This record gives sequence, C-alpha cells and structure tokens, in this order.
Amino acid sequence: MGIRFIVKDPDPVLREVARPVPKITPNIHKLLDDMAATMYDAPGVGLAAPQVGILKRVIVMDVGDEHGLIELINPEVIAKEGEQFGPEGCLSIPGLQGDVRRAQKVTVRGLDRSGNEITVVGTDLLARCILHEVDHLNGVLFTDVAESVYRAEPRDEKDE
Repeated sequence: MGIRFIVKDPDPVLREVARPVPKITPNIHKLLDDMAATMYDAPGVGLAAPQVGILKRVIVMDVGDEHGLIELINPEVIAKEGEQFGPEGCLSIPGLQGDVRRAQKVTVRGLDRSGNEITVVGTDLLARCILHEVDHLNGVLFTDVAESVYRAEPRDEKDE
C-alpha cells in the first residue's frame, strides 16, 4: 500500500465527473488499498478517487464506527431521509470548514472489491461522509453546497 498525493483545490480534476469502473482489476484493488492508506495517513474519514487524481467512481470511508473501512465502487445513493446540519472539512481544501445541510440517513449501493453488490445504510457522520464522497465523484466540493464557509480553527487546549 502506498500513500498517494492528495489533490488540492483549485486543481481542475476535482471538478470533473468520475467515470464508472467497468471491470474490477488488480489496479482497482491497488487503488482501494492506496486510498485507504492515504486516508488514514492524512488523517481523514473519507476519500474519493478524484482526490488522488484518478477519475474513477471509487470511494473509501472509515468514520470510526462499527462499519470499519468501507470500500465502494460505482456507489449510487438510492435513499435519503431526514436532515442534519453541521460542519464539514475536506482533505482537498485544507484550512477551511463549512456548515452543510445533508440527509440524516442515507442508503447507498455499490460494488465491493470482489465485484459483489453491497448496500450500506449510514446515519449521522457516516451519512454525511457518504454524501460528501459521492459529491466528489460528481465534481462537487463541500464549499459549493455549504451555507457558510470559514477558516478551520485549530483546537486550543485552553478551551477544553
């Protein structure tokens, strides 16, 4: 597994629509492995292939819940319920956060690394992460959908 370079805004690759993966190959397996290693190293909770310069519909996520690492190829959101509003950041837009309105619960369908169809139901942070990463596949950044964008404040131990 290799750590890949994370593309930063305003790189135009982040505004492209990623292409579906027609066949799962060893190169796709390597991409999944490298994306997970890159996400954990950053550290982040999600990463989409365009963020490492690859215009394929591939995402990885790990929000630290019971799901663990989720790998999705050709993800498609099939249901959304409820609403949540809160801060988001992005590995491709360091130093900024924004308040984004997202669904509270999301159902997404895609393929796992073996080509099996899987369905993931996420709530709260996982729902937010799924929608954020799928947006990346469509060339949409959180700053496009945020109701406000602001500098991310470094945590100050005195405030805790």
